[in-house]
Amino acid sequence: MYAEFPCLPAGKRAATLPQMRPRLRYLARAALYAVLGCSVQMLPAAEIKVLERQMLDVSRLQGDGNRRDVPVHELKLTLVYFSGGNWPRDAILQATEEAAGILSQCGVRLSQIELMRVDAPQQFHDFHTPVSRLLARALHAGKPTLYFVSDTRQQPAFDAEAIGRGNSRTRPELADSVWITRAARDPGIALAHELVHVLMDSGEHAGEQGNLMREDTAPENTRLNAAQCALIRETGEKNGLLQRRAGSPGRTRPGVTGSQRGTS
Repeated sequence: MYAEFPCLPAGKRAATLPQMRPRLRYLARAALYAVLGCSVQMLPAAEIKVLERQMLDVSRLQGDGNRRDVPVHELKLTLVYFSGGNWPRDAILQATEEAAGILSQCGVRLSQIELMRVDAPQQFHDFHTPVSRLLARALHAGKPTLYFVSDTRQQPAFDAEAIGRGNSRTRPELADSVWITRAARDPGIALAHELVHVLMDSGEHAGEQGNLMREDTAPENTRLNAAQCALIRETGEKNGLLQRRAGSPGRTRPGVTGSQRGTS
């Protein structure tokens, strides 16, 4: 028996073995698609399973933005990681706590964390737009979503990547998400940096010393200026990613506007 693969080069056909067991046939098809650079839309999303969903207590998080007497915007995050992946749960929570502390300087308080442990075939463990779209579509996770992945197969490759509204027009399932690999240095700072890109819906970087949004993350780069904070709050609220707490002051317009990241 022969099966036609629509993304094969013209004039070529792919043969399948009639007696091959379904699991092996699936793996062979996935390997062939990977080698040929074909679409992976045929990968079965049914093999993606949520093993655990847990709402975590965020009261222990530190930072001025988490003081209940300070008017703030509230941020709810969904964290996704893989069973059998190389992100330990403790490392995920430590990075998220550090990122929350950095964002608190802008009056953003982390009010909820949903932790999702997922079982999925190995190819879903890396960030790669065609496969990751299937993952996001299957999970229907709350936004913003932080995906803790093993590696990236994107070109050019980044250790962490933010996808906002401006760079998700061709991949809408990935809007308002951050994908961070295990190779990311200073993961808490990297996570905060990418979250700011999502909340501002901007790919803009800063040149000032010590600013979180410098192009390269580093332990000394953790500050955000007043204009950046204003843009985070205004755009984040407008896009439904931040919720204003009762008693918070009215909206103020930021002093600068950001530029959107390029589409792909």
